[in-house]
Amino acid sequence: CLCMHCRKLEDLSVDEFLSGFDALEREDSLGASPQESAEYKESVLQESSLKKRGQASEHKAQLSRLKHNDPEFFKFLQENDEKLLNFADSDSSEDEEEEKYHKLPSQLEVCLSLQSPSARLIRDITQAFKAAVATTRGDGDNECRYAVADSSVFNALILLCIRNMHASLTKLLHIRAPDKDQKKLILPSSSPRWQKHQLDIKMYLSGIVQLLGSLTQSTVTAAVLRHAHQMVPYYLCLPKQARQFLKQLIKQWSTGEETVRVIAFLALNKICRHKQNVYLNTVLKQMYMAYVQNCKFTSPTTLPVINFLQHTLAEMYALDTHVSYQHGFVYIRQLAVHLRNAMNMKKKETYQSVYNWQYVHCLYLWCRVLSTIYPSEVLEPLIYPLCQVISGCIRLMPISRYYPLRLHCVRALLLLSGRTRTFVPVLPFLLEIFQQEDFNKKPGRMSLKPINFAVVLKLSKTNLQEKAFKDGLIEQLYDLILEYFHTQAHSIGFPELALPTIIQLKAFLKDCRVSTYCKQMRQLLEKVQENSAFVTARRQKAAFGVADAPAVAAWENQVAEEGTPLTKYYSQWKKLREKEIQLEISGKERMEDLNFPEIKRKKPQAKVEDKKEFKGLFESDSDSDSEGLMRKLKGTSSKFPPCPFSFMQLDTRPGDGTEGKACGSKHAPKQVSSEELQELAGGDEDLVEDLELSDQD
Repeated sequence: CLCMHCRKLEDLSVDEFLSGFDALEREDSLGASPQESAEYKESVLQESSLKKRGQASEHKAQLSRLKHNDPEFFKFLQENDEKLLNFADSDSSEDEEEEKYHKLPSQLEVCLSLQSPSARLIRDITQAFKAAVATTRGDGDNECRYAVADSSVFNALILLCIRNMHASLTKLLHIRAPDKDQKKLILPSSSPRWQKHQLDIKMYLSGIVQLLGSLTQSTVTAAVLRHAHQMVPYYLCLPKQARQFLKQLIKQWSTGEETVRVIAFLALNKICRHKQNVYLNTVLKQMYMAYVQNCKFTSPTTLPVINFLQHTLAEMYALDTHVSYQHGFVYIRQLAVHLRNAMNMKKKETYQSVYNWQYVHCLYLWCRVLSTIYPSEVLEPLIYPLCQVISGCIRLMPISRYYPLRLHCVRALLLLSGRTRTFVPVLPFLLEIFQQEDFNKKPGRMSLKPINFAVVLKLSKTNLQEKAFKDGLIEQLYDLILEYFHTQAHSIGFPELALPTIIQLKAFLKDCRVSTYCKQMRQLLEKVQENSAFVTARRQKAAFGVADAPAVAAWENQVAEEGTPLTKYYSQWKKLREKEIQLEISGKERMEDLNFPEIKRKKPQAKVEDKKEFKGLFESDSDSDSEGLMRKLKGTSSKFPPCPFSFMQLDTRPGDGTEGKACGSKHAPKQVSSEELQELAGGDEDLVEDLELSDQD
């Protein structure tokens, strides 16, 4: 122990230092008095209880015992290394364990500092944001001051900018908040500090555009777009960044998710409202091209998107009627040129340039634009040429395969006629279908799935033979005739307007033998006749003449406000019909009227021996028609006599008394006996059964 006293503390290891304490304790316990032994035992018990508190507490207890047992050595420690005796009660091992992990502060320092932003801080944030955006492009940017390599840092930085950057720039530039009644937008360029911070703001706005172009998740894109919508006043002050931003907005408006499309449209509308003379013309051109590109295909999934694009684009055209007239004149003329080429050249390519979804949706768009902006003296001259183009499109190929296209064009004319209060002769296009189509003819095919006319442009030959075609066609005629008369229900000339339709519906009910179709058309006829009688009774009480246009207009407005029997019925029918249309668009099948029994036919099972015997005759084991079967039998073996009915072409036209006779022959086909069938089949019972069925056919 003396040698340990003489050695310097810096030369002692921790084990040697502690072993010295243990040796001193053992020596003292051997030569101590009973009272000192009791005190020693008590100290040992205290030591054992203190072990649970950690190594630091244990060392402090040992040093306290050292002061009692060896006061000279304790004094030596005080004189040479007083810091060794000053211990805290905390456990050093626990401190070392806590130092391994970073302890998060209660609040981030950056968020605290953004409450009072400085020019240096904003510059650092924009530089860091630029570095974060550079990582989304997949290449490092050498011009960036910082490097963002961790995803958590990237997310925190983007979130910080989205939440606080707009408010921080407003405070930094001392931009006052606009009044509630003030519609004029306060531009940041009006601030005296704008020139000082313009470069940093340019960098930040360009980074937002680049970030929008690289995002793929719709929720993140929507969050960034909301922030970009807040930054629209800053984009208005920087033309280059504004053009980049508009290009990205049009892309998000035409291809993004629903929420993204709405926010992008709001930003587009906001920019064009405040800078019409600078951006509106270019934006309308790009939006129209994006609309046409997205209308190339129509399905239950894409139809809501096309309707959204159509309505929002019409709202953009409503911002400036003079610009809209220039665009409408050019694009409607372009549609007319395509139609003229199709009428003159009469080729498949020219027909396809008109009979496609893009052409139809463009027609519907301009009907929507003219009906939305009405009344407008600037755009009113475009109504007549547009109606002429749509009517020519219907007459181009007036065949049953293109009934869906005709119905789409009629709906566009109904929209234009109803909103602009312009008389358009729509009924002849609908009543013509009653004369062209034979609804009494039995369908050749039974289909369980109805035809969704909203997403169909033309019908196949198979569709024309299905029962669903005529069912859907009757529904469409009912809807469109009712909708047209609803727009004219308050007209003083309604009885004369409805007379051709009443005559046509009565003729249809007289000839039609399908109860379901008769029930629908009879209901429509009753509603039209009821409204016609109502208008006739009201106008008999009028005291003005037909030439008094103001009095006629006042009378029609009064009748429209009070309502007619047809308008009341239409409002109830419309609610129910909209629910059905939503079900059709969503692709759900309506099975109320199609409860067909399922017919199960047993397929004959071929024997193994038969397969081996006829292995050289048949290419496969699948069932084939009788004619193909007989051709194979005739070509493979000479012992089979030719089938007398295998090459007959039968005329199956009903009603002429010649059913079953061969074309060009005055005699019925020869009937084959069962013995001849047995000889033809070579003893195969399954083959005999097939031949008997063929003979019956």
